[in-house]
Amino acid sequence: MESKARSTKQKRLVWAILEDAGRPLSPHEVHFAALKGLPRVSVATIYRILRSLQDEQKIVSVMLPGAPDRYETTSRANHHHHHFHCDGCGRVFDVPGCGLRVDAQVPAGFSVKRHEVVLYGNCNDCER
Repeated sequence: MESKARSTKQKRLVWAILEDAGRPLSPHEVHFAALKGLPRVSVATIYRILRSLQDEQKIVSVMLPGAPDRYETTSRANHHHHHFHCDGCGRVFDVPGCGLRVDAQVPAGFSVKRHEVVLYGNCNDCER
């Protein structure tokens, strides 16, 4: 995480949590994970750090209809992928790659610039 922006112990921890997660995390998931290393860190601090990391373009938000934003690193976001939202626990997971042929599905003369797909169901833990 190289940047001229201020780097604090809390910010380094949040960055590590997001890098290691392998999936988009909500602010509350980040807070829960951060409490293990910094038992006194507040949710407000987590939100400030997430905002700072977004301003530095190190993370992006993953917006899902009817759900709070999640966050993932820009390195993950730069590889086109979709998301799976578990109805049971509310966690969001990456779905690697894309098999959609969207250009073939739009009217003649239209040009697709981007698309997003969210799959809904139960993760392995909730399916048991």
